[in-house]
Amino acid sequence: MKIIEVTPEQCCLKWEADVGESPLWHAEQQRLYWVDITNKKVHVFDPATARNDSYDMPDIVTCLAFRIGGGLVVTLRKNFAFFDPRTGVLEMGQGLEPGLPHNRFNDGRVDPQGRFWAGTMDDKDWTAPTGALYRMGADHHVVGQQGQVICSNGTDWSPDGRTMYYTESYRYAVFAYDFDPGTGDIANRRPFCSIPKGDVFPDGLCVDAEGFVWSNHVGAGKVVRYDPGGKVERELHFPVPRAVGCTFGGPDLSTLYVTTARQTMSRVDLAKHPWSGSLFAIDVGVRGLPARAFKG
Repeated sequence: MKIIEVTPEQCCLKWEADVGESPLWHAEQQRLYWVDITNKKVHVFDPATARNDSYDMPDIVTCLAFRIGGGLVVTLRKNFAFFDPRTGVLEMGQGLEPGLPHNRFNDGRVDPQGRFWAGTMDDKDWTAPTGALYRMGADHHVVGQQGQVICSNGTDWSPDGRTMYYTESYRYAVFAYDFDPGTGDIANRRPFCSIPKGDVFPDGLCVDAEGFVWSNHVGAGKVVRYDPGGKVERELHFPVPRAVGCTFGGPDLSTLYVTTARQTMSRVDLAKHPWSGSLFAIDVGVRGLPARAFKG
């Protein structure tokens, strides 16, 4: 197992995001899209100029994905929504879980066929099994796929599109499912990797072109690369305790972009880790997969 120490010099944007999440690389624009959940912002970062444009949302915004016709699909607290940064127009989509007032959306991603997946969590008790995982098709019809979820988080697919990886943060595990590309159905849920229950939990996730899984471990300040069998291949150690989300970007998709958080950190902790809330960019010598666009 290799251990790589990430330095402050690999911070590409010094920022104070409360909860930086859902980074996604736009290959045509050569820009990184990401959100700050509790500050209710969608960000667009241009690494060529180091400019970061920000767009205000009316509520917390928990994840985003590109739409095939342009613009974004996003999840707000209780709703799917559609946002076009060019016009500033936000269109509300379907709302979910009205009977669970403490539940909200969290992370999400588009599958290889262009369906959008997003899950929920209890925002008052993060360890409550009240969350669920949903799939939205191109017709905007939403179908529940997994119940009794404890803090829905990072999701991605193997390069052949036959395996889906899905994080439940407070089950302290990433699960693998058999994935049917035609129907979008999942089956044969099984543990892929896990970490000991405690102050560290798995968060964001992405899969590279070799089929290895990169998982953010919040509280430990690291991103762990697992081989397809679930064995640790390397760890990236960050100069912040909360490395939250990850994705591949850059001209050849060999740069790992990582979002970080500073929510609930004390003044002492922030003084010790002043890069918390910033973006990092690390050349990892491995290529990622292009971001997929929602077909709806």
